[in-house]
Amino acid sequence: MRILFLNPQGNFDEADTYWTEHPDFGGQLVYVKELAIQMAKLGHQVDIVTRQVLEDPIFKEFAQTISSYPNIENLRIVRMPCGPKHFLDKESLWPFIPEWVSNIHAFYQQNNTDFDFITTHYADGGLAGALLSEKTGVPFSFTGHSLGAQKMDKLDVNLDNYQTMNARYRFASRLASERLVMMQASRIFVSTTQERDEQYTHPAYHDAVQAGLPERFVIAPPGANTELFSSTLTNELESVTYTQIEQALKRDIASERHNLPFIVAASRLDPKKNHVGLLEAYARNQTLQNMANVAISVRSVENVFADFSNLKEEESFILNQCLNIIERHKLHGKVSFINVTSQKALASTYRYFAKKRSIFALTALYEPFGLAPIEAMSCGLPAAVTRYGGPAEVLKDEEGTYGVLLDVHDFDATAEGFIKAFNHYDYYRTQGHHRVMTRYTWQATAHVYLDAIAEVLSKTSPPVKVPDQLKNREALTQTNDMYLKTVYLKQT
Repeated sequence: MRILFLNPQGNFDEADTYWTEHPDFGGQLVYVKELAIQMAKLGHQVDIVTRQVLEDPIFKEFAQTISSYPNIENLRIVRMPCGPKHFLDKESLWPFIPEWVSNIHAFYQQNNTDFDFITTHYADGGLAGALLSEKTGVPFSFTGHSLGAQKMDKLDVNLDNYQTMNARYRFASRLASERLVMMQASRIFVSTTQERDEQYTHPAYHDAVQAGLPERFVIAPPGANTELFSSTLTNELESVTYTQIEQALKRDIASERHNLPFIVAASRLDPKKNHVGLLEAYARNQTLQNMANVAISVRSVENVFADFSNLKEEESFILNQCLNIIERHKLHGKVSFINVTSQKALASTYRYFAKKRSIFALTALYEPFGLAPIEAMSCGLPAAVTRYGGPAEVLKDEEGTYGVLLDVHDFDATAEGFIKAFNHYDYYRTQGHHRVMTRYTWQATAHVYLDAIAEVLSKTSPPVKVPDQLKNREALTQTNDMYLKTVYLKQT
């Protein structure tokens, strides 16, 4: 069968350009690409449909209508235009979703190509899927990756600031779209039972989920690309990556500490990833400092201690906080910042640090799933990860423990968690790698999706109906106070 992946923002190309460098180019793209590749390898025709960027001097890679990934049969990247010809971030894309869907519909009609199922990603992809399903009668699924109501909670959206927040993040369009797809999608894919039972039961969604029948949920944990993120296989960037890391460590780490392992953090610079909390925990525990150094990846910055003026304001703010901690607690010579620019380089980086008996750390205040720890464990790094969110399900179940879960709101407990990982290094390395190989591979994820899709296609799906306020550019451009006031603010 032919399956469409709708992902309007983020973009895809064979070099994975800008991944982790831009907020719209994060883990969601890894998820879509790897899942689509596995479905294609299983013999299905797969199209990743994203937005075409026709004229933009920075994002030149996204102008071609059709492209592909090297050596992957049955998989196309299909780019359809909408709105202006330059790149748009996801918050600015909302008004143009109906136009994008119309262009997708016309493209497949003109090419006389049918498709059997639509799988959608993030709220804007969900809205696009509902619109395309309404036009074609083809059923669709929804994978949220993250939900707007939780972000509103974290940003403390209230009656006093919601207009400002909505103007920036388009929460009205996002929540309205999420509620729509929760009611009408044939299946809702989630990574963990925690995601299903906590995120989707938020007051902003509860009635929509109930109206759409809760049994449509399918738990499909994402996985690691075990050919790329491997403890034994290497890639063409191995040697150059090792050299670059060693140069950074020689520059940043005191010579007498070069033999120590590292606490490795490899998430994007975002407040919720809590790099500051990691360094504070490290700074307050002398035993931990005597055991290990810290290595933090920062994409596209050669030497954080010298200059990071090319970064965005929020990223620079986080690095300034980190440097202040290093200065205040006299951590110079114990902390290094390394420049990791691609997925291949990241896999090589993990293998380098695994050879030094290092551990992977994710101290996020909340993590919906946590693909990064799975990739690190696949490369042989034990994981010490936030217990808040999906990782609690990944690293522990009724049969065993596969890593260390951290109470990241407690600096002392976080430091003790790192020490525990080092003290039981071989146990957690073996357990973590076994956990990935037996449960968290993309092939396993693809089989879960395909089984659910086959079940949907074996039955007659009810027609999808999209309300007028989500069908046109004018309505999607409006602030749309009604949704925030009646759906979110009055229920929270």
